[in-house]
This record gives sequence, C-alpha cells and structure tokens, in this order.
Amino acid sequence: MQQLPTSCRCCWRHQHPFLFPFKFPLSVSTIHKLIGHRRSLKLESKAREDFLFDESAFEVERLRLDAKARDSMAEASKRAMEGNETNDDVDPKAWKWRIRKRIWDLMEAQNIAQFPRPVHHRIPNFIGAPIAANKLAELELFRSAMCVKVNPDSPQKQVRYLTLTDGKKLLTPQPRLRTGFFSVLEPHVLTQSSITEACTSVGFAKYGKPIGLDEKIKVDLIVIGSVAVDPKTGARLGKGEGFAELEYGMLRYMGAIDDSTPVVTTVHDVQLVDDIPVQRLLIHDVPVDIICTPTQVILTNTPIPKPQGIYWDKLSPEKLGQIRILRELKSRIECETGQKLPCGPSEKLAPTAQRRR
Repeated sequence: MQQLPTSCRCCWRHQHPFLFPFKFPLSVSTIHKLIGHRRSLKLESKAREDFLFDESAFEVERLRLDAKARDSMAEASKRAMEGNETNDDVDPKAWKWRIRKRIWDLMEAQNIAQFPRPVHHRIPNFIGAPIAANKLAELELFRSAMCVKVNPDSPQKQVRYLTLTDGKKLLTPQPRLRTGFFSVLEPHVLTQSSITEACTSVGFAKYGKPIGLDEKIKVDLIVIGSVAVDPKTGARLGKGEGFAELEYGMLRYMGAIDDSTPVVTTVHDVQLVDDIPVQRLLIHDVPVDIICTPTQVILTNTPIPKPQGIYWDKLSPEKLGQIRILRELKSRIECETGQKLPCGPSEKLAPTAQRRR
C-alpha cells in the first residue's frame, strides 16, 4: 500500500472520512482500538478459512461410512436368514430380510437399477425414478405443501429438486444422522445453478442450515424411500437400518408432524409386494399413505397406525451410541421426566447365539 505524505494526510482524511474516521494526532486509546480491530479481522478471516467446506473430504468419508454400514447390514441379514428359511421364531426379522433380498435380486436380474449398484442394502435407485417423482409433484398435497421432508437417497433426488424449484422449504436428514440431525434448505438463498448440487449429499452439508431439537418447524409432507411396499395396506420395508423410523419419531417429538401428515414413497412397480404381514410389523414401523411409481399413483388408505415417537425399548445401545442427536434427546427426556428411559437389546449377537449361552 502506498504511503501518503504527512502533509496530505489531513486533506485525504477529509475526502474519505468513511475510510479513516480518526483525528490526528492519534491517542493511545485509538491506536489500541485500531490494533484490536486488525487482530479481530485476522481472527475472523482465519475462522472463515477453518470453516471452508471440504467437499472431497466429506464425500470420501461419506462413502467410507456408507460401505461400512452396508457391510454391517449384510452381516445382519446373513445372520438373520442363516438356517431360518422357514422358522422365523428364531429371528423375527428374518422374513423382512427375505423380502428385501428378493426385491434386490429381482431389480439386479431385470437390470432396472441405476447407479449406485449393486442395489443390495440400499434404497434402490430405480429406472424411472424421475418419472415417479414427477407424478408426486402433480399431486395437490405436494403443490400445497410449504415444507417437505425428503430422505437423502439417490432415487428421491428428483423429489428434492422439484421441492426446491417449486419454492418449497426442503428438510433433509444428514446421511444416517451421523453428522448431525436435519438440514433445512431454503430455495431463496440458492441460485439456479446451486439447486442441483444442493440435492446431493454433499450439497445438504454445503448449503443446508443445521437445525436442532428446539427448531420450530411444520412439515407438510414426508417422502421416504422404500425397498418394498404393499399397495393394499401401506406396509413398507426400508433397507433395514431403521433411520426413517427414527427420523419420524424425532419429528413427532418436535411437534413438526402428527398423524395427519401424509407419508409418500416413490418406488418401481416391481417393488410392490403383497406378502408383508401387517400383524408382524413393529410399533415403530412407518406405513405410507401414497405410493408413486413410474406408471401409477396408489392411495393405500393404510389401516396401520403411525408411530407416536421414539420407542426406546426397541433402540439398541449400538444404534444409540452411533447417533449423537438421539443421545441428546434421551438425556433431555430423562431430565424432564426424572425417569430413566429403557434401552433395547444389543445388536452384536444374533438371537440364536444368545439362546445357546
């Protein structure tokens, strides 16, 4: 920066008072203020550098954790079904894994799956997913919604895009709730070019505003992914981790949704099944009201009651240990009620191993 001659400083100060609003000679207190201001600017600049979002590092870590979670699900599936082809009393979750595997195998065999593949232990990204999303967007309950909660999986990417381009608020959980809770994306703060990126896992973290349990928000519509769904009853199976149920339960706790909040899923027609036994569903399983496929829209008129919150006696210590927001919620409820909440059985041992001890 060019040094001004001493004789010019006074007139320069009068010409640019907004740049240098101090009188000469500078007092000691003024000099200290200037030094402090300069240090403050340096700290703010450093803070901005520290909080720059590292997209590549985020994606590498996300993919690593996704692979680890799929390996864990594959092991759980193998454990549940091994030797239990006909006897579900050994493991009551075995029938769910059999239906999931049948659908995953079918989608791969018929080549109606898209990247990422194989679809096993994922919410399958099916051919025609954008068409199913467009059918959802034509429904009045979507058009009238102000805030839509959508799962972060690949087949619902078009739903997220249509939500934002229609000027709606998008509520999306951080993948597997491991990095936080929910992110809210507001369309008015996004450019047209950034909306597409905002619909991806990296985009949620980059553009979304994290919210907490105290956020006052009203969700008008819930869109979830599925592996299999029964069009006659609305019974649904996810990929087996239970995150859709946990997200639903936490939104109930926050008062963001209630029994009247519609739940919609988008799937391929081959994911429609008729062998999910309603009587064997658990209390926390979330049914769907509407199914959108590339060829049809189905109103299920589901008779299955919706969960009323988190069912702590079904939640394993391992799952609780993985999700910070759940531990925070549990601690809060225990402080409010003065009572210790129950905990579910461990996931580490198969039920057969537990019986042999």
